[in-house]
Amino acid sequence: MSAVIALVDDDRNILTSVSIALQAEGFVTRLYSDGEAALKSLLDNPPDLAVCDIKMPRMDGLELLRRLREKSALPVIFLTSRDDELDEALGLAMGADDYIAKPFSQRLLIARIRAILRRADLTRLGPAGDTDGEPVAEPILRGRLAMDPARHRVTWADKEVTLTVTEFLILESLAQRPGVVKSRNQLMDAAYQDDVYVDDRTIDSHIKRLRRKFRQADPQFEAIETLYGAGYRFSED
Repeated sequence: MSAVIALVDDDRNILTSVSIALQAEGFVTRLYSDGEAALKSLLDNPPDLAVCDIKMPRMDGLELLRRLREKSALPVIFLTSRDDELDEALGLAMGADDYIAKPFSQRLLIARIRAILRRADLTRLGPAGDTDGEPVAEPILRGRLAMDPARHRVTWADKEVTLTVTEFLILESLAQRPGVVKSRNQLMDAAYQDDVYVDDRTIDSHIKRLRRKFRQADPQFEAIETLYGAGYRFSED
């Protein structure tokens, strides 16, 4: 089944040209001219991934992402202007999975879309027996934490915690070896495997979001520890 990509941008030329390029690669596209028009559809009938401009009328991309993240872990790629580093940092800190600066290569965008969909596939289980010969990742049980990579499902003390693909991969990297310190670079490699550069602040922002989400399930959550100057580790205690 073809992956469905939602395109959200107030520039009709970008919507049309990117949609044509994606359809030529076998994707199905849905087009929205602003965040307000897109939000309800993204929640009620989620695509596989959304590509979203930041600067739009009525509801900009950051506000769209904020509202989306209240209810959904849908993978999101942001389109930004080259001089909007603050917007890029804010978008990633709020839960975007990637960003691309305008003007951009459609080939690069398609490569990034495929990369994130591959990452998402690592955490999804297909129909029974339909794994294309690939081994299904085993569940991870660490104290009160339970992670099922095949179903992209996380619980803490039996309470479900909804994570984005990037957050899931960072937590998985930490939980695979409890007690072992992972540097920011190691966590970058786990979460951004396809030539995407992010700085230390981005990993720190994702860790803050992870802690905030788990503390909503358990106000006493302290399992992700900071080792200043070294990185982070997961503690089962």
